[in-house]
Amino acid sequence: MTSRFNRRYFLYGSAALGGSCLLKACGSPPATTPSSPVASPNGAAEAGKLKVAIVLPGIITDKAWNQAGYSGLDEIKSRLGAETAYVEKVGQADQVEALSDFARRGFNLVYAHGGQFDASIKQVAPQFPNTFFVGVNGAATGTNHASLLIDNLQASYLCGIIGAAMSKSDRMAYIAGQEFQATQEELRGFILGARSVKPAIQVSSTFTGDWNDAARAKEAAEALISTGADVIYQWLDNASPTVLQSCADKGIYAFGNTADQLEVAPKAVLTSAVKRIDLAIAKLAEFASKGELKGQVYALGLEESDILYLGKFNDVVPRDVRERVNTTEAAILAKKITFERCTEEGKETRCVKGTA
Repeated sequence: MTSRFNRRYFLYGSAALGGSCLLKACGSPPATTPSSPVASPNGAAEAGKLKVAIVLPGIITDKAWNQAGYSGLDEIKSRLGAETAYVEKVGQADQVEALSDFARRGFNLVYAHGGQFDASIKQVAPQFPNTFFVGVNGAATGTNHASLLIDNLQASYLCGIIGAAMSKSDRMAYIAGQEFQATQEELRGFILGARSVKPAIQVSSTFTGDWNDAARAKEAAEALISTGADVIYQWLDNASPTVLQSCADKGIYAFGNTADQLEVAPKAVLTSAVKRIDLAIAKLAEFASKGELKGQVYALGLEESDILYLGKFNDVVPRDVRERVNTTEAAILAKKITFERCTEEGKETRCVKGTA
């Protein structure tokens, strides 16, 4: 059974009332003491005691990032028979307490679902050396914490090729909730892919500051469209459908993200960068079950064809464009095209090497 932890109780209740309410709300007994040691995920898995939790910034029904993370728990429960729990809608100010709470309650593998959790993981992990933390789309690593990355740049590179081919104004845009390594690399890939088709194409970007605020996302999209952008690549959570529909209403194109979102706005979505975060999360839990989980960055790209791939194509995407994308993807898989660390304009980034 997957338990839902209610933030109102464990973040805002008094010490006495909070413990009582949490027990009633979740059906899970509290840890015996606030500092109770728990087994490492590797050892716990071997003993059949793996307990896995995930801390989510948004709601589990957003049909995007958070729902994919929550689905990862179902995969873990199905594959490994682990006890699982989650908490949703955790804001920046509550991250440390949410992560700490699960560690105190005996969860030995805790996922923080977003690169915005990196600082909190670094703060919490040393306090709970027997709990292993995984930051999804993060960059933090240490003795008992790792990062799980989908190589967003690879998929966005392919989308950049499609977008540039479809753009008539030679102006495109990128919208995301927050700016951190994963979103920066996704933007970079989109730009590089677009420039491989049209070297002079312009790509602007904006970060709304909130993955779920539909009104703010719509305002940002309309502002970019007003500057002439006729293709928008978005990475948002609950606000994603609003942006896609705004693009459809304005008669421009867009890209889905995380889930296959063609059906959300079939007049606008060209394809989607599908990221099976659920399978990636389960993959790391399986490493833990085999005693193989380490404090490193786990980067999964197009070679993991069940985890990262492009979704259904809109019929408006010409055959020759699809063929170019397929050829480029094959070249990436064959390492004829690689994305290597480089410095550009004084900043560290990734540059494309090779050709299809």
